[in-house]
Amino acid sequence: MSKSLNQLVLPIAGGTALAISAALLVANLDYGQNQIESLERRVEQVSLQAEDASKRASEEAQVVTELRAKIEEIQASANERVASGENLTEYAPRTDGKFGLGREAVSEEIAAWDVDVLPDGRGLPEGRGDAYTGEEVFADKCASCHGDFAEGVDNWPVLAGGFDTLADKDPVKTVGSYWPYLSTVWDYVHRSMPFGEAQTLTADETYAIVAYILYSNDLVDDDFELSHENFADFEMYNKDGFVVDDRPELEYTKWRAEPCMENCKPSVEITMRATFLDVTPEDGGESVMNDATAQDTPTFVATTAAPEAAERDTEVAAASSTAIDPALFASGEKVFKKCKACHAVGEGAKNKSGPQLNGLFGRQMGSVEGFKYSKVFVAAHGEGRVWDEAALVEFLAKPRSYMKGTKMAFSGLKKEDDLAAITAYLKSFGE
Repeated sequence: MSKSLNQLVLPIAGGTALAISAALLVANLDYGQNQIESLERRVEQVSLQAEDASKRASEEAQVVTELRAKIEEIQASANERVASGENLTEYAPRTDGKFGLGREAVSEEIAAWDVDVLPDGRGLPEGRGDAYTGEEVFADKCASCHGDFAEGVDNWPVLAGGFDTLADKDPVKTVGSYWPYLSTVWDYVHRSMPFGEAQTLTADETYAIVAYILYSNDLVDDDFELSHENFADFEMYNKDGFVVDDRPELEYTKWRAEPCMENCKPSVEITMRATFLDVTPEDGGESVMNDATAQDTPTFVATTAAPEAAERDTEVAAASSTAIDPALFASGEKVFKKCKACHAVGEGAKNKSGPQLNGLFGRQMGSVEGFKYSKVFVAAHGEGRVWDEAALVEFLAKPRSYMKGTKMAFSGLKKEDDLAAITAYLKSFGE
């Protein structure tokens, strides 16, 4: 007699569920046992660590006790020696032997530290570099702080110009105008530059950078090459500007005598602030009073140009710009900021490290009076070449390619809009 399907399936399903439950129970028992064993091992480890820490603490306490006893012994001995009149400040015993510390430095280690360079060229490594190469290295390593033309960016030092200003009220101290020895330039650049990457320059790169700095100061020609062979022969512009300080021998004895302590003024009273008393008149003579009041205390702010001159240049430029598109003129004025470090335009423009640019178009190349041109511009002047728009655009796009040998250390304008704008801007300034 056959059974129904339900009667067969239910017993099978019930048996399977029972088997699964039993398996889960066994697994849980195994997991629990593993956890218990793990905790027991952890407790054992902690106990061992605590025991070890207690042992170390006991040893250290014993050391402290011994040290205290030793200190007390030394102090007692010192007190006995003081009581007996013995001197406690005796010199350390002399020894003829070595202490056995360290070792002798090898030649490579000495050479790594011995990097200073003297004015006569001693200490220089072999190498060479020219102004052309130096321009490229300077632009890559130095221009971010010192400018493309060594004119200085923001408050970073100016490296070029400033000649014959050392006696002025505000002297411009540069490598060209102030530094007396070329070795100082080489040593400082090689040892400390570039900023944040000191001592990463090779000897050849350092020679090239120094050559370019000399070129930027018009102290050498554009084809000058500096090397360890001709280094000591170069004399800086201000080589005689420093003297040996002989004041200790010649002056100190005159005012280091016993001070006079007789007929002194009974009291000192402050009667006027130096702000209102011109204690150092510009033209000499007696000190004079300033008419300002306490509320008018002046402030001292450096200005880059006289306001009247700035306003006058602005008026001239504005008047000249009426013949061209104002927007184009404004763009040209903005582009010209790249040129202002070396060139000037407008009323009263004078030569700087580059010639003034008033009346540029139609002017013969190399013809500005009083400016020392490079050899290539002297040759262009002799050929009768004249500045026009096409020549200016080609020159400003690639100065070194158009006029090989030019002293103008400028990489060029890459954008056609900038070339058009600067051309229009310069065209607005006549003689």
